Amino acid sequence: MATVLDETLKREVRIGDRAYIVAISPLTLKLTPKGRRKGLELQWEALVNGDAALAAALNASVGKLTAHPPRAAQSQQSGERNTR
Repeated sequence: MATVLDETLKREVRIGDRAYIVAISPLTLKLTPKGRRKGLELQWEALVNGDAALAAALNASVGKLTAHPPRAAQSQQSGERNTR
């Protein structure tokens, strides 16, 4: 027998060399890069109704979850810009 999902469950998953957090709640499924607040969120109802493919295409077209340089690299780049 399956357990009812009544609160948010969070797990880390590695995709390639990047870490993501998967949050599964009774209403949504959310995938967020680790250390970030914003990510892709999909309602279960949209998944069941078939709207998920449309949402995925829309999110891909606006570049959600694109590769970001590591924070250390961003700091070094910021420092280089300030010294010039």
